[in-house]
Amino acid sequence: MQITETKSEGLARAYEIIIPAATIAEKVDTRLGELSQEIKLPGFRPGKVPMNLLRQRYAKSVMGEVFEASVNEGVAKAIEDNDLKPAAQPKVDEVDFDEGKDLKFSVTLDILPSITPMDFAGLTLERVKVEAPESEVNETLERIASQSKDSEPAEDGKAIEDGDIAVIDFNGEVDGESLPGMSAEDFNLEVGSGSFVPGFEEQLIGAKAGEERNIEVKFPEDYGVEKLSGADTKFHVVIKEVRVTKAAEIDDELAKKVGLESLDQLKENIAKDIERHYSEMSAQVLKRRVLDAMDEGHSFDLPESLVEAEFNGIWEQIEKAKEAGQLDEAEAAKDEDELKADYRKIAERRVKLGLVMQEVASANKITVEEDDMRAALFREARRYPGQEQAFLEYMQKTPEAMRSLSAPVLEQKVVDFVAELAGAKEKVISVDEMKELVESLEEA
Repeated sequence: MQITETKSEGLARAYEIIIPAATIAEKVDTRLGELSQEIKLPGFRPGKVPMNLLRQRYAKSVMGEVFEASVNEGVAKAIEDNDLKPAAQPKVDEVDFDEGKDLKFSVTLDILPSITPMDFAGLTLERVKVEAPESEVNETLERIASQSKDSEPAEDGKAIEDGDIAVIDFNGEVDGESLPGMSAEDFNLEVGSGSFVPGFEEQLIGAKAGEERNIEVKFPEDYGVEKLSGADTKFHVVIKEVRVTKAAEIDDELAKKVGLESLDQLKENIAKDIERHYSEMSAQVLKRRVLDAMDEGHSFDLPESLVEAEFNGIWEQIEKAKEAGQLDEAEAAKDEDELKADYRKIAERRVKLGLVMQEVASANKITVEEDDMRAALFREARRYPGQEQAFLEYMQKTPEAMRSLSAPVLEQKVVDFVAELAGAKEKVISVDEMKELVESLEEA
């Protein structure tokens, strides 16, 4: 095998590789010999099939196998002999091959740059923190109380209004026939809740306890019960009681309704949730500051193949956003060349930071452990209330999804490592200051 370097510019490398015809022929004969021990043909014992018959039947497919294997071996040897660290999959082209002739082809690739991590200990970093404001705790308590409504009998003669509870008996008929599920007694209906067929609750407004009403409604065309789908229906309704609703009292009983022992415990849990929310914002701020420092503190050539791949991925998303009319006004006003220049800079930054992250992780043996992935999975699952188990099962069955989750986990571990080296100090700030910080990051 002959390997000749044809290009060495920056991170770009190119090689011409020649594999002699005799080597190819030898590999073909070896593979045919292996097949002779495996293949069974009528009239021949295993291992006794004539070589000319094997060559006649299988030479073409064997040649394809040998060709692919030889190219892979040539690429691997060029990388090994020249001690290369490819940044991406090498590209093979200019292939020249005919049976009985030398196999010639070229391989081009970008190599990874040499990176010397900056002195992170010299950075000045802060971990900003927001303590749960009492006003937000109280707002949350009031929201919980309003969602945990109590009711009490209304004053005699009160007409039903939106938000009231009507205690009713009802019976519905379609074409004179009463179908299952269309009648009930002592049913508590919150008027305005939208829990009944459209138009039903509105026709109860103004009614008083002791009244009877005949209500006519049309079921939706897409209703789940075939006989009721799109059907004109009549209901006879007896209003037995009107009850008014009110938010629950903010006390220990409210806490018990949500499964806690006391109001103090409920307040403590709410405060923790609020602080967790602001903690996530804080992590975003710290991460952005670390990434900005990494960007400013390192300078090296970038593998063009990685930049191009990153840019193409971004640009594909931009074109989809264009088609959907989802670009913001500032971006939509730019011409395509200007927009591409902006997003190429973003692609370059992402590639640069990714390479620095990899180098820091490798040099300091930072890896994603099983416990890290488990914690990340449960964090993500919380974003899908009521579907947590389905999400976890999907992730566990989808290796690609797990890999996509692993990357940001490693990135966060590197950010935490850098912050620790820099001795990041905690600083308590106000809610408004935190929001301003996050908004400034989003604008940037």
